[in-house]
Amino acid sequence: MEPDPHLRIAIQKSGRLSDVCQHLLWKAGINLLFSERTLVVTSSNHPIDVVRVRNSDIPSLVMEGNVDIGVTGENMLCEKRLQRLERNQKAGYTTLGYLGFGQCRLSIAVPTNFAFTDLSCLQGCRIATSYPMLLKQYLHLHDVHADIVPLTGSVEVAPSIGMADAICDLVSTGATLTSNHLVEVAQVMRSQVLMIKHLGKLSDRNAHTLSAILKRLNGISGQAVTSPDHAHHLPGSA
Repeated sequence: MEPDPHLRIAIQKSGRLSDVCQHLLWKAGINLLFSERTLVVTSSNHPIDVVRVRNSDIPSLVMEGNVDIGVTGENMLCEKRLQRLERNQKAGYTTLGYLGFGQCRLSIAVPTNFAFTDLSCLQGCRIATSYPMLLKQYLHLHDVHADIVPLTGSVEVAPSIGMADAICDLVSTGATLTSNHLVEVAQVMRSQVLMIKHLGKLSDRNAHTLSAILKRLNGISGQAVTSPDHAHHLPGSA
């Protein structure tokens, strides 16, 4: 009989989120030897494979069941879920809990010389964003009709080059907005990093491994990281 596949955990391939995730797994007692080119890293002391991918791919990999667990930002998770629902693709997952880092907010910002008083000022405006589905949902909720300009990066520059009248982007300290002469005027959602699981049943071995990891993470982060039997759902989850 072939052994069960390892528990597969997807994390961001590179960047600050990747570094924090690697450190968190190490603190949870999972021995991993990362290298720049290796995209699937197998633990030397647990039946775990860590899959290193683009952050934007993690929600879909979990929803399709290509990986068992994903560590991603709530903002990316909700955006991808809305995209997949629109395309009639699988969009289900179970939320295991927040990990206590990566806090930010998705906000609408306008140039400092924009005469903003309330959301009605955005009627007919062009708003650049990397999160078109979340922005669309927010504008619809507030009965604002605006043109959404999708951008994959450097969103803050859009008003200064005449591409858009406003932006919708992630904000942590607000320093980037200030340096680009923008001011935050509305908050679409708050976000932080969380752990999600695909809806399929894990093997007994992998379920035991996951439970052990969650207990250790609970002690490390001090957050409500739960076991699979006590998982909760965030707004927008399935």
